[in-house]
Amino acid sequence: MFEKDRAWIELNKDNFIHNINVLESGLPQGCRMMPCVKANAFGHGAVPISKMLHEHGTRDYCVACLSEAVELREAGIEGQILILGYTDPADLSALYEYDLSQTVVDCAYGKVLNAFGKPLRVHVAIDTGMRRIGERSEHVDEIAGLWSLDNLNIDSIYTHLSSADETEGEGREFTLKQIEAYDRLVNELHSRGITDFRTHVLASSGIANYSEHGYDYIRPGALIYGIEGKPSDDSPKRLGLRHVLELKAKVSTVRKLYPGDCVSYSRTFKADHEMLCASVGFGYADGMPRELSNRWNALVNGKVCPMIGTICMDFLMLDVSEVPDVHPGTEVVLIGKSGNETIRACDMAFAAGVNTNAVLSQLSHRLGRIVV
Repeated sequence: MFEKDRAWIELNKDNFIHNINVLESGLPQGCRMMPCVKANAFGHGAVPISKMLHEHGTRDYCVACLSEAVELREAGIEGQILILGYTDPADLSALYEYDLSQTVVDCAYGKVLNAFGKPLRVHVAIDTGMRRIGERSEHVDEIAGLWSLDNLNIDSIYTHLSSADETEGEGREFTLKQIEAYDRLVNELHSRGITDFRTHVLASSGIANYSEHGYDYIRPGALIYGIEGKPSDDSPKRLGLRHVLELKAKVSTVRKLYPGDCVSYSRTFKADHEMLCASVGFGYADGMPRELSNRWNALVNGKVCPMIGTICMDFLMLDVSEVPDVHPGTEVVLIGKSGNETIRACDMAFAAGVNTNAVLSQLSHRLGRIVV
């Protein structure tokens, strides 16, 4: 209801299924996908994305936090849902009630989980160099000791690569050292007779650049949505992936500007000739970076239209002087294709000085998500 009221997101199902099939076709034998649907599926919409995955046959997912996991369960998503972050001990009963898998963020936390007194499904995070979460890989005794805790049902151990988007120089060297540290730990656990666990290391950049290192799961995030991390990122194109998301809004009003007229807060734009200005129902509360005021564009009827004036909470303004037949209700493309013109999320993010995920993950929940 009201999905196309003022602004919305369109999800191309054919492109999404194509991306799933491409990534699955490259999996080593015995490996399966655990798509990353955290941050509202990178802004795409966790529930519609997970439902398409579930319909396809996916039964493993990862999210950032408890609330994201519960949202999927209550939407009818079955299978394993791994929480990649910390869950407060006061909320551990929800892990049990909703049959969720929890990350052991370090060995001390593993003892906290065990003290809950009921069996919990867990994955153990291993710190191989990112220094964010996980028990340091050299702490073999402490990690091995987790298997002696009666209430931990350990599915896997995993790590995260900090520099897998780099394929040469120090970045590649650091990534290979992380992988070596992880493999060393796995081999040490095996030598102690601990073999009943799965492995996962590769997220999107790792899948794109270090796929020769096969494990039991992969955790595609940006790749599954076909998005580039930055304008120079050729991974989606190289792998034959397609964009899934288009971001659209509607023109609210159209008015003439006369020489000397100022637009929006703080009068950051002043017309020096007669112009046509369209106000569009999309602002920084919807996810448009305010830093793009007077610096970015949108597409209207296949034409590139500059943004003018300060971006507001619920509106942005466009110079539509060169576009025929613009009226209230005219569609505006903020990310996607109109005519022969395209705006990519990575280009918008680069102009704002952030990465693509930072823009997409800020797309508001008040935007309708429509599968087309």
